[in-house]
This record gives sequence, structure tokens and C-alpha cells, in this order.
Amino acid sequence: MMTDTPSPDMALAPDAVLDGYRQSIDNIDAALVHMLAERFKVTQAVGRHKAEHGLPPADPGREDRQITRLRRLATDAQLDPEFSEKFLRFIIDEVIRHHARMQA
Repeated sequence: MMTDTPSPDMALAPDAVLDGYRQSIDNIDAALVHMLAERFKVTQAVGRHKAEHGLPPADPGREDRQITRLRRLATDAQLDPEFSEKFLRFIIDEVIRHHARMQA
């Protein structure tokens, strides 16, 4: 008797369309990692500058402006602005943590 449920072997069968999507995702993930690495190199320089000049590790006004700007960009790009804010907040919090550590 045949069923509509694919066998486990069929679920693992190659799918060229899916493989193409996954390759694109892998490329995008690699680009994201490289972009984050570059961003953190710059923010480390900012942290050193702040430490050398006695500036506070956090700048809440700048953070608020960045979040507002990136929420608008996310909306324009049809990306959930709530998600983009959470993602940016995570990055900002990590940068502030690094800046505070540089001043200790």
C-alpha cells in the first residue's frame, strides 16, 4: 500500500532548487560575518579613542538615532523593524561592553 508520505530516502534526495537557495544563504551568511568583523574593527578603534579621551563607553543619543534610522531602513527593505532593532541592540550592547572593558 502506497502513502502520500515520502520515504526517508526520498526526503534526502538531492533537490537542485533547494541546494541553490542554500548556497545563496551560505554566501549571504559569509558576507554577514565579514561585514560584522569589519564593523567590530571600526568600533574597537572608536573604543580606543573614547578611552584615550575620557569619553563614556555609551552614547544613548547616538544609539537612539541609529535605531530609528535602521528601523526606517528595515521598513523600506521590507524587513521586520522589530527584528532589525533587536539585532542592532544586540550589536550595540556588545560594542558598549567592549568599550567599557577598554576603559577599565
